Amino acid sequence: MKNTSGKRKGRPGAVRSGRTGNKQVGSGGQGRQALEGRGPTPKAEDRPYHPAGKRKAAQERLETARQRHGASSAPQPRASRPAPRRSGDESELVTGRNSVLEALRARIPASTLYVAARIEVDDRVKEILALATHRGVPVLEVMRPELDRISGHDAVHQGVALKVPPYEYAHADDLVDAAERRDQVPLLVALDGVTDPRNLGAIIRSTAAFGGHGVIVPQRRSVGVTASAWKTSAGAAARIPVAMAPNLTQTLKALQQRGLFVLGLDGDGDVQLDELELADRPIVIVVGSEGKGLSRLVTDTCDAVVSIPISSATESLNAGIAASVTLWEIARRRREA
Repeated sequence: MKNTSGKRKGRPGAVRSGRTGNKQVGSGGQGRQALEGRGPTPKAEDRPYHPAGKRKAAQERLETARQRHGASSAPQPRASRPAPRRSGDESELVTGRNSVLEALRARIPASTLYVAARIEVDDRVKEILALATHRGVPVLEVMRPELDRISGHDAVHQGVALKVPPYEYAHADDLVDAAERRDQVPLLVALDGVTDPRNLGAIIRSTAAFGGHGVIVPQRRSVGVTASAWKTSAGAAARIPVAMAPNLTQTLKALQQRGLFVLGLDGDGDVQLDELELADRPIVIVVGSEGKGLSRLVTDTCDAVVSIPISSATESLNAGIAASVTLWEIARRRREA
C-alpha cells in the first residue's frame, strides 16, 4: 500500500541516528561516579545507631547534665506532668498477711479490714489487728467462704483482706528527685508492654530488695498496680513508688536529658550483662513483654540493649526474673565500686 501521509515509514519507536533533533542523553559519567564509592566508613562511635555511637551520645548527655547542674540551679528538663492517676474507679482488695501488714504500716488509707472467722493468729495477724484498731479502720469478721468470694477464688488471702482506695501513681521525675535528695544514684525500672500483674509485683519486690528507687509503667497497654500486683510484691508496693508514663518513649527521653542511661533488656542485646560498664551511673532498666520483647521505638531510644547470658537449654527468662537478675548485678557492681 502506498504511503500518502508524506512521512517516511519506519519501525514504530525507532530513532534515526542521522537527525540531531532526537538525541538521547547517555549515561555519561554516572558509571564512574558509582565506582568512586561513598568514602571511608565512619567510625563506630560516629554512627548514631551503632552501640558505640549510642554510648558516646549517652556520655555526652551525662556530661552536659553534670555541667548544667554545676553551673546553674535552674530546674532540670521534665516530662509533662499529668494529673495524678489512679488504678481504677473502684476500691481494691489487698490480700495476704504480708501485703496487708505492709499496707497498714505504710499508713495507706483503708476503709475496711476483713478477717476470717476462727483465723489462726500469729504475730502478723496480731500486728494487723493492732494497727487497724489504732487507725480506726473497721474490722469485719466474715466466714471463709465469704472472704473467698470477695477476694476472688484465685486469691490466697491467708484469712485477711484490706479494702484500699485505687492506687495513686507518682510522676517519673518524683522518683529521680527522691534519689537525688538522698544523695543516691538513681536506679529505676520501666515496663514496656508487660501485662501480667504478677510480673509487676515481682519487679516491685526486686526493685525494693536491690536498692531501686521506683518503677515506671505506661498508661496504655500495660499492667497497673492491682490487688494481684500488691499480693505478689509481698508488701513492697507500699515502699516503692510506681509512676505512670503517658508516653513511655517520651518519658525515657526526658529522663535521658536529666542524665540517666536507658538500658533495654533483650536476648539479642549488643552488650552482655556481665560486661556492662554503666552500673555506677544513673540508670533506667527497661523490661519488655515476654512474647514481643521491647517495642521498636523504645529500642531505638535505649542507650544500650543488654542481654543476660543464659545456657542454651533455657530459651528466655520471664520479665520478673530478668529484671531481678539485672538489678542484682547492678547492685553488686555498685557495692564494689
